[in-house]
Amino acid sequence: MDNTKNSIYKIITANGSGTGFKVDSQDFVITNYHVVAGSKTVAVEDHNHNRFLAKVAMVNPEVDLAFLDVEGLKSRKGTIRLEADYKVENRQKVYINGFPFGMPFTVTEGIVSSPNQPMHGRNYVQTDAAVNPGNSGGPMLDENGVLIGVTTSKFTQADNVGFGIQHTDVIKEINDYRFEDVKYRVKCNSCDHFIEEETEFCTNCGNKIDISVFEEFELSHFAKFTEDALVELGANPVLCRAGRDYWEFHQGSALIRIFVVNSNYLFVTSPLNKLPKNKLDECLTYIDSNQVEPYQLGIYENKIFLSYRTHLSDIYSDQKAVVRKNMIGLAKEADRLDDFFHDEFGCEMSMESKSLDENMVTQVQQAAVEKEVETEPSNANAHDADETPIERLKKLKNLFELELITETEYAEKKKDILDKV
Repeated sequence: MDNTKNSIYKIITANGSGTGFKVDSQDFVITNYHVVAGSKTVAVEDHNHNRFLAKVAMVNPEVDLAFLDVEGLKSRKGTIRLEADYKVENRQKVYINGFPFGMPFTVTEGIVSSPNQPMHGRNYVQTDAAVNPGNSGGPMLDENGVLIGVTTSKFTQADNVGFGIQHTDVIKEINDYRFEDVKYRVKCNSCDHFIEEETEFCTNCGNKIDISVFEEFELSHFAKFTEDALVELGANPVLCRAGRDYWEFHQGSALIRIFVVNSNYLFVTSPLNKLPKNKLDECLTYIDSNQVEPYQLGIYENKIFLSYRTHLSDIYSDQKAVVRKNMIGLAKEADRLDDFFHDEFGCEMSMESKSLDENMVTQVQQAAVEKEVETEPSNANAHDADETPIERLKKLKNLFELELITETEYAEKKKDILDKV
């Protein structure tokens, strides 16, 4: 199961977050329908906090599954295995993978309490492993990285009772979905027909279709105001969403958060740097002088913050243009200030900052995966002049250590390189 982590992603919508994953035979990301309900475009985040636009391509509300088309992830091969003949056993170990409560990736271990628990007219995999909001849509795996099920729900009034969609149901949805184009399609669970146009009844069998599955949630006035500001800043608002009326994104190296407090105040804030170990007096003097109005510098838990606050009523007044300008301005000022505090006072960047090294590593990873380390015979000669075998072996080893290729792939590609020396 060591190589499955990088095939598991956080799914982020305007209403919250969940989990999704790629299997080894498909390009699309699999998640729960209820994770993406009300959205036709969502964000998918990898373990390096890179976000990609995803189009919702297929939903089956009755099974609670959805497929996402993510152009930016098609070059990344899924490593989670599907086995049609796999038999889930009672009391076998199971691992729940995902992003509970939107937190960083976690794995919880438990056992299969029941491989065929009937509920609401379907059979589910029941487990005693910890399942929490945010785990929905994530893979339930065995120790070999084989899919057991897809985490879908838990009993809110009970401990250690979680449920997953059976792997056989997932395989059926994959086998039924045979489209090369990308459109939003609703699957009729009665006749397996895919519906493209909004309708209350299946055009093939007449089965009742909930009309709401074709609709997108309408953004609040505040959300529209905020996302217009993000567009003006040059950001894609879908990639910035972190939940209902909450946005989070990096402007350069600085993390920017936009949210509402007590249903009254709009906050824009950025955790800039840690307080310095030296030059502390000079740094505190600068912070206290607050030379960045209309923004406010402050300290919380030994971390320097830049913040902007205004009453929500201001976005309905003749001050709305000023508010929008200040929101955009804070993002740019935060990107300047974290470098200023680092260079002027020796302050370390906050843990939320996105460093140049992270961006560079991500670019190297993506380029290497897309080219598959250039070990194919057709490409090898073209790059012999640019890279030595030692350099290619080092790059290959980095991919293996980053869990982007399996041990078997590493051994095969290493042999290919050495055979050409």
